[in-house]
Amino acid sequence: MRTAIGFGGPASGKRRDWDEQVEFLREAERLGVDILWSAEAWGMDGVSTLAYLAAVTERVKLGTGILQISARAPAMTAMTALSMAAMTGDRFILGLGVSGPQVVEGLHGVPFADPLGRLRETVDICRQAFAGERISHEGRHHVLPLPGGQGKSLRLSQPANDTIEIWLATLGPKSLRYTGQAADGWVGVCFVPSCPEVTWGQVLEGAAAAGRAPGSVACQAGGAVEFGDDLEALIEPRRPGVAFTLGAMGSATANFYNDAYCRAGFEDECRGVQRLWLDGDRAAAAVPDRLITETNFLGTHEQVTDQVRGYRDAGVDVLRLQPEGPTAIDRLDTLDQMIDIVRDVSAEPASTGPVGTGPANTSS
Repeated sequence: MRTAIGFGGPASGKRRDWDEQVEFLREAERLGVDILWSAEAWGMDGVSTLAYLAAVTERVKLGTGILQISARAPAMTAMTALSMAAMTGDRFILGLGVSGPQVVEGLHGVPFADPLGRLRETVDICRQAFAGERISHEGRHHVLPLPGGQGKSLRLSQPANDTIEIWLATLGPKSLRYTGQAADGWVGVCFVPSCPEVTWGQVLEGAAAAGRAPGSVACQAGGAVEFGDDLEALIEPRRPGVAFTLGAMGSATANFYNDAYCRAGFEDECRGVQRLWLDGDRAAAAVPDRLITETNFLGTHEQVTDQVRGYRDAGVDVLRLQPEGPTAIDRLDTLDQMIDIVRDVSAEPASTGPVGTGPANTSS
């Protein structure tokens, strides 16, 4: 398994924070992390940060995790990806996602309806550009060239580069199957290793239906990392964040994170947390322990090692890590320990069980 970490997000943007993040990310590269992912919400954008990191890193891959497709015209997304690939010596990964209705319609002023259709069209246009073809597309969301205007089908002046990987952050069953059909990797969220068939299994179904060879699509998933002997003490601080995800990440009728966890076997608990949240209760106490322990790496060295094995056996190729600790030094120490565990587990014989069988409980 490879390892990855992310940075940025809704609260990003302070100069002091950025300087500290850069030093942390450079040290993470030295420790052996394979991929750095930028986050794009309503803080820093997902590209300029990676361009900066391209100049101060040497080996690590740099991925947008993710670019919101409604924030940019597809041709500009393609131009940006080609530019980043050239600047990084082909260390760039184009991660794309549809975001959600509150951000898409509230921040970018674009209708959210038919997000999968918009994603398909964006990927198709980017692939045309990467192949060095003239860009021509007739879809529901994008028509190029614009009919009745003075434009013509253009080929980007940058050299073709069809080695650029496109990874998709998808959650719904149809979107997951499309990821298997068209993408190089899945930027997994809401992944539960004891029930991978509802997420990663759908990606594999899409890949098989498209006639793609096994291993054509990479699977990334993971969570926070914190070591300690008192598991309950590690679980408790994470309840409010999970409650926010289940109750507030989306509207009352469109919370894709809640829906995904429901499909993974937590329907009663997730719907209960959402109802409490919408009624004005922060709902943290209603978050089940198992949802936290299955989606993070918490506990003793032995417990965390078992959790990593669970992810490996569920089909994860890239383990995305969020090392915890009160200081940057503490977080780096946690990251260093975790990278050692991942290397050791990767060297072990993997389980041969089918996707979906998973370990009964890797959290205790």
